[in-house]
Amino acid sequence: MFVGHFGVAFAAKRAMPTVSLGTWFVACELIDLVWPLLLLLGIETVVIAPGITVFSPFDFVHYPWTHSLLMCALWALGMAAAYWLLRRNLIAATLVGLVVLSHWFLDALVHRPDLPLAPGSDVKIGFGLWNSVPGTLVVEIALFALGLGFYGAGSRPVDRVGRYGLWALVVLLFIAYTSTAFGPPPQNAATIAWAGLLGGLLTAALGYWIDRHRSAKG
Repeated sequence: MFVGHFGVAFAAKRAMPTVSLGTWFVACELIDLVWPLLLLLGIETVVIAPGITVFSPFDFVHYPWTHSLLMCALWALGMAAAYWLLRRNLIAATLVGLVVLSHWFLDALVHRPDLPLAPGSDVKIGFGLWNSVPGTLVVEIALFALGLGFYGAGSRPVDRVGRYGLWALVVLLFIAYTSTAFGPPPQNAATIAWAGLLGGLLTAALGYWIDRHRSAKG
């Protein structure tokens, strides 16, 4: 799952406009921001195995510290606590944590059974939507479109950056999505890690930037 996560972030921004869009982007992708660091450190492992699913060539061999349900819940709790300490808004902090946690459940839709329930658990979850290219595209794009539409209906640009910057971000996300889905497989795990980390940080930065140029309607 990729753009579907951002659909959740856009919807959350509409539900809680006081939280920056950049923060929602960090929340929806927090697990995939930590994961590249653990790849580079050799703590978690991914193997490029074209054909393992028809949509993604990645074999997620070992990633219990980011993508197990238990650890995802703990990462969610950690970000929620950090937000509460900074802003003292319990409702916003709770929603931030729920957006972090949503990452695991959306991933479970598309992954083959490789998402562990907890570190050391032999029980792994995954409903395998990545075995259908049309199914994957329909679900991801629908989630993204619904979230973006919900956000757009409740916000307005305050200047040209707010108007055109948002659409530039949408185009950038879809370029990244289509290149990952239909482009050649990356050369190695380090390439995956650096691309994911730098791409995630860039997207979050753009979210904070665009947020300063848009406001909630009403």
